[in-house]
Amino acid sequence: MTPAADHSVTVVAVEDAKEWRAFHRLPHRLYASDPNWVPPLLIERQTHFQANHNAFFKHAKASFWLALKDGEPVGRMTAQIDFLHLEQHHDATGHFGFLEAIDDADVFAALLRKGEDWLKGEGMRRVLGPVSFNMWDEPGLLVDGFDTPPNVLMGHHLPYYQNRIREQGYTPAQDVLAYERSAQAPFSDTLEKMIEKGKTKGTFALRPIRMDKASFPKEIELIRDIINDAWGDNWGFVPITYDELAEIGALFKLVLKPEALVIAEYDGQPVGVAMMLPNINEFTKDLNGKLFPFGIFKLLWRLKTKNVKSGRLALMGVRRKYRTTAVGAVIALLMIKACQKTDYVALAETAELSWILDSNEPIKRILEAFGCHVNKRYRIFEKAIG
Repeated sequence: MTPAADHSVTVVAVEDAKEWRAFHRLPHRLYASDPNWVPPLLIERQTHFQANHNAFFKHAKASFWLALKDGEPVGRMTAQIDFLHLEQHHDATGHFGFLEAIDDADVFAALLRKGEDWLKGEGMRRVLGPVSFNMWDEPGLLVDGFDTPPNVLMGHHLPYYQNRIREQGYTPAQDVLAYERSAQAPFSDTLEKMIEKGKTKGTFALRPIRMDKASFPKEIELIRDIINDAWGDNWGFVPITYDELAEIGALFKLVLKPEALVIAEYDGQPVGVAMMLPNINEFTKDLNGKLFPFGIFKLLWRLKTKNVKSGRLALMGVRRKYRTTAVGAVIALLMIKACQKTDYVALAETAELSWILDSNEPIKRILEAFGCHVNKRYRIFEKAIG
């Protein structure tokens, strides 16, 4: 492939093992002096970009680039087209993601232009990003909340990124928020009364996910159905596929107990799902991205013997028909209560609730009444390219 040059910056496609190593290792150099960055596990990142290990590529295509200056890697980025997004929104929109670079406007310009040209060549007329790889992964660029480490499966970026992206003609499209509250704070009397009043409207029950071999595939499909129904009209929504959720479920089975994922039933019908994750970033930060040869044993031992100081409510959905009803409120509150009591976060100090769309005013009001405050803000940018 012919490199695209911009002043002294050269952008090359990531193809061989040496280029992939540079692609994955670049953030380690960029964030070396950032005390709040948590190195990702390299083996997980490497497989995440392989089509045979990531079900995203069953409905998407992507290109991967490195920016070089005097032969030295100084930036990286992907551009991708999600065909499920196009089927859902019919908006000729592609995405860029995994953007990391030194504080150099020429590097950002060269990478973003390369992505725009590739997307334009594929018939796209608009770019959204950063989205890595899609809205079910790590959408958005951190623009507020740099002073604390990210929670599990949340992004962390350098403060200058937002200005470098804006300089290339990108404008804000949507913010997504991370809320935080005390993990041990009891519900207010008002919320407890709301729960008790709501319980008179039917029969509510909670149960953990069934993880035995026979039940697990059916549980994955049930969760997928609830999530896609609950989130179907959200900004930027793309339905999650069975294969994508099954990959997450396989990892879930390896490290978590069933109680971490709660399914809510109303009058005998499954209507809600919530998942509370322990913030394993607390246990992996000092591994420097390496699980082998000894990191894996440290991680498993810590998960077994130590308590995290924070957790993350990483997934919650209530079927759309109940969303704005008293029944829906009771379902959501009961699931949050159940998640608070899981062994993983029973001694945690804080709990994060994320992602929350900044445009979702009803949910924001509920969270603020629930004693939550915004802890981090992430931004998705857009640009017309044709």
